[in-house]
Amino acid sequence: MSREDQIELEGEVTEVLAGGKFRVKTDNGLMVLAHLSGKMRRYKIKVVLGDRVTVAVSPYDPTRGRIIYRAR
Repeated sequence: MSREDQIELEGEVTEVLAGGKFRVKTDNGLMVLAHLSGKMRRYKIKVVLGDRVTVAVSPYDPTRGRIIYRAR
């Protein structure tokens, strides 16, 4: 799937899970199970509980996604 097909949603990290996964509640009320994208891992960007993040989700399964940006 290309980047153009992904849907980007804004949300807040509500739970930090084992294995580098996070539960994110988006602004429209959807709960997404997300992991960090490769560039965020590469540059060691930390995500903690309560952070505002942007999540890229697939149109086929909007309950799973990747955290691609952490707002400052």
